[in-house]
Amino acid sequence: MAKKKKKKKRKKIRPKEKKFLEAQPVEISVNTKISQKKRKKFFFLWGVVGGIILIAFAWWFFFPLHKIEKVKRTSDVNILLITLDTTRADRLGCYGYEKAETPNLDFLARNGVRFENVYCQVPLTTPSHCTILTGTYPLFHQVHNNGLYRLPSQIETLAEILSKREFETAAFVASFTVDSRFGLDQGFEVYDDTFVEDQAFKGLNSERKAEKVYQSFVKWLENRRRDLFFCWVHFFDPHLPYDPPPPYKDKFDERPYDGEIAYMDEHIGKILEILRSKNLLENTLLVLAGDHGEAFGEKEERGHGIFLYDETLRVPLIFYAEKYLPKGLVIKSRVRLIDVFPTILDFLNIPIPREVQGEPLIPCIQGRRKKDLTTYIETYFPFENYGWSPLIGLVDGEWKYIKAPKEELYNLKHDPNEERNLIEIKSKVAQKERKKLEEIIAQYSSKISVTEAAKRVLTREEKEKLRSLGYVDYSSSPSAGPLPDPKDMIEELRLTQQAEFYENQDKFDKAAQVYEKMLSLRPNNQTAYANLALVCAKLNKFDQAVDILLKGVSLFPNSIVLLSRLAHTYLVMGKLKKSLDVWKKVLEIEPQYFDGLLGVAWILDLMGQKEESLKFYEKALEIEPENKFLQKNYARVLGTSGRLLKAIQIYEKLKENYPDDYEVLEELGIAYGYAGDLDQAISNLSRSVELHPTPLACLNLAVAYRKKGDLQNAAKYFKLYLANSEGESKEKVDRVKRELAFLEKQLGK
Repeated sequence: MAKKKKKKKRKKIRPKEKKFLEAQPVEISVNTKISQKKRKKFFFLWGVVGGIILIAFAWWFFFPLHKIEKVKRTSDVNILLITLDTTRADRLGCYGYEKAETPNLDFLARNGVRFENVYCQVPLTTPSHCTILTGTYPLFHQVHNNGLYRLPSQIETLAEILSKREFETAAFVASFTVDSRFGLDQGFEVYDDTFVEDQAFKGLNSERKAEKVYQSFVKWLENRRRDLFFCWVHFFDPHLPYDPPPPYKDKFDERPYDGEIAYMDEHIGKILEILRSKNLLENTLLVLAGDHGEAFGEKEERGHGIFLYDETLRVPLIFYAEKYLPKGLVIKSRVRLIDVFPTILDFLNIPIPREVQGEPLIPCIQGRRKKDLTTYIETYFPFENYGWSPLIGLVDGEWKYIKAPKEELYNLKHDPNEERNLIEIKSKVAQKERKKLEEIIAQYSSKISVTEAAKRVLTREEKEKLRSLGYVDYSSSPSAGPLPDPKDMIEELRLTQQAEFYENQDKFDKAAQVYEKMLSLRPNNQTAYANLALVCAKLNKFDQAVDILLKGVSLFPNSIVLLSRLAHTYLVMGKLKKSLDVWKKVLEIEPQYFDGLLGVAWILDLMGQKEESLKFYEKALEIEPENKFLQKNYARVLGTSGRLLKAIQIYEKLKENYPDDYEVLEELGIAYGYAGDLDQAISNLSRSVELHPTPLACLNLAVAYRKKGDLQNAAKYFKLYLANSEGESKEKVDRVKRELAFLEKQLGK
């Protein structure tokens, strides 16, 4: 049976309500009071909602969902910048490398701020340090390679800014690649770049170990004059060749690169200890940064400088300040070495100059900024050292774009090892990144005139230094036409690296074979002639070295590289006249060439032409006044030429810098003796004899005592002379014996 449908009840509208609904407009005086109440309620509700929104915004602003880390900015702390040359981030314990022995770096990371994703802008030492010390891209500071450039004087460095704020400034560097001649000394009151004190030609030994750098730093720290300091300490040890000292040599026999880092870490620990012992650590901001990484053959390259892959671009960066920065904080956002400079200034409450192109990282540390920073990257090394195409690019978001004859595009998020070049597949992305790179170049390129920042002419000595570090110059005669892509020159790169490997292993005969093969492939490679001659000289095959160099000179008659190597070879062989002639030829080509000036001065000195030699010594001193060998020779010639007061002044300065150098004390004592100051002669000669009793020092000390009337001590040192007289002429020995017999008779013996 069907259910009955229920009828819906209709609401009856009363006459008054009907009249109200039909009324136009709705403004009935009877309902005015009700309307005002509703209006008040409406505004009240919106006021409550607005208040809640305002409180929520204020709460978010002052107490955001992410934690705001405390950073205490202050202008009253020391700044210690420690740069770790050739140090990959992924070879430190604090970056996850389980085999690392880096307890001191790990301590600083654990108790400071560690940046996990840091890029250098150039995988080369000189330009990378220019970026760190100026906060600008190579596009701006115009230093693109090792040895070939000088930092323009009008670009203000961190040291210059801090010295104006009454910070005492000092730097202690370990490699020729950051020598003062490249302009990195701007603003430093002390710039210690003495690598080997007694070498005539500074370029023959291009680095010093962490221990030596540490000792120089401590000596300065003990004698600093002002309350605040900015100090830069540079460690070079992880650079090729990997040769850590004991006990790291044996302990890391299979992993010498790790051994070099462990050795470096030990001396970072010693720096922490000395700062702590002087109550300086708690009032010092430490910044530790790698300048570039190192490739281990992942993409054929061994070393750095050729390519722009992450192996050579990713570096460690740690900030540590006990009372001023959070502890154990890890920043995952991408940052750059260009940001170190403005971060230090921001921390010190110092205004950041307009030309600085990096960004302060304090907002990153506080958690207020988490975005990845885009960075420009470059290497001119392939072009200027091999005659191949330079590489430039950028890292932007998850992409890395490299402009080259054969462009490259990598998605770093999905392909961190950069194994899939997506340049064809992601053409729109490539076009976008290419355009952004062009915009960066236009925005950040320098306005400094070319004449002010011109590329330096690299001297032979400097080329020799750089070559000894693996920076081989092959670009003397680049081929005409389009430059080859470095990716297409792998075979030549392998030969170069193979020759360097053999040299580092002291397998000079095998290195010679490789250089000969390279010359057979490219006979116009003038530097290969120099390298082949050098390894022949190391095999004591000097005549063969000369033949190779003469062949090279016949092809390149004005090559400073070949001529200076030839002059050096003749000098080692004792052929002074031939060496002098070649050095003079070098100076005709390059009058201010340091090795040529010193070579000519030294040979003229040996030939007895003192007055002529002085002129060349003085010209050489204008270029390298700190050269110890040069100063000693110059003072010696002055003394033997009768200019005793000037000679004594130079010796006294040397004595101040090298108080335990027995040769300096010996020669200073002899100069005082000739000048008639017997007390000073005896004082300096006595100390020299204590350190190292040479026949010359003993004899001159005996004579000084004899002139003073002290016959007892005169006899004592005549005897000491005779006890050490091996190699002395028979006539001189006989004369001293007669003098001693006379004195003993006078003394009643």
